[in-house]
Amino acid sequence: MTLAAPEQTAELERKIDALSEQVAFLAEEARLNRQRRQRWEDLQSDVMPIAGEAMIVLSNELEELDVKVADLTALLRRLVKAAPVLDRALGQIEMYSELAHDVMPLGGEAMEFAVSRLANLGEKGYFTFAQGAMQVADRIVTGFTEDDIEQLGDNVVLILQTVKEMTQPEIMAALHRMIEAVQIQQRHIAAESSEPPSFFQILKQMRDPEIRRGIARGLNTLRAVSEVETASVAKGLSTTNSSGGKN
Repeated sequence: MTLAAPEQTAELERKIDALSEQVAFLAEEARLNRQRRQRWEDLQSDVMPIAGEAMIVLSNELEELDVKVADLTALLRRLVKAAPVLDRALGQIEMYSELAHDVMPLGGEAMEFAVSRLANLGEKGYFTFAQGAMQVADRIVTGFTEDDIEQLGDNVVLILQTVKEMTQPEIMAALHRMIEAVQIQQRHIAAESSEPPSFFQILKQMRDPEIRRGIARGLNTLRAVSEVETASVAKGLSTTNSSGGKN
C-alpha cells in the first residue's frame, strides 16, 4: 500500500501534464482561428466595397454593350473548355519565341553576308552585265515576230546540233584560222594598189605554191559542200517517198 501511492501520484501527474498540453494546444488553435477569422473579416470589410463598385461598373458596361449574363456565362464555359488548348498554344508560342531569340543572331549574320556578297557582285559588274543582258533579251523579243518564233521552234533541234558541232575543237580551230586569214586579207587589201591586177599578174601568182595550195583547198571545200548538199537532197527525197508509200 505504501509503494502504490507514489506510483498513482506519478501517473496522475503525467495525465495532468498531458491534459495541460492538450489544453494549451486547443487554446493556441483557438487563438489562430480567431486571428484568421479577424483577417478574413478585415479583408471582407476592405474588399466588399471594392467588389460592389466593380460589380456596378461591370453591370453598367454590360448594359452599354448589350451583353447578356447568359452569353457571358457561355463564353466563360468555352474558355474553361478551351483552357488545355490555350495552354498548349501558349507553350508553342513560348517555344517559337525562344527559337526566334536563338535564330535572330543567325539571321543578322546571314543578312550581313548577303549584303557583303551582293556588294562584291556589284563591284565585279554582275548587275551591269545582267542589265545589258536584259536589254539584249528585250531587243531579241521585239525583233522577232510570231512566225519567226514558230520557225525557230521548228528548227531548234537543227540549231542546237549546229551549235554542238561548232563547239568541237577542230571546228573552233578552223574558225580561228579563218578569222586570221580574213585579218591578213584585210591588211593586204589596205596595202594593195587601187588598180586591179592584170591577167598576167594573176598568172604569175599561180606559180606561188601557197596560191596553188589555197586554190586546191578551195576546190576541195566546194566539192565537200556539193557532196553534203547532194546527200541532204537525196535523204529528203527518200523521206518524202517513204512518207508517200506509208500513206
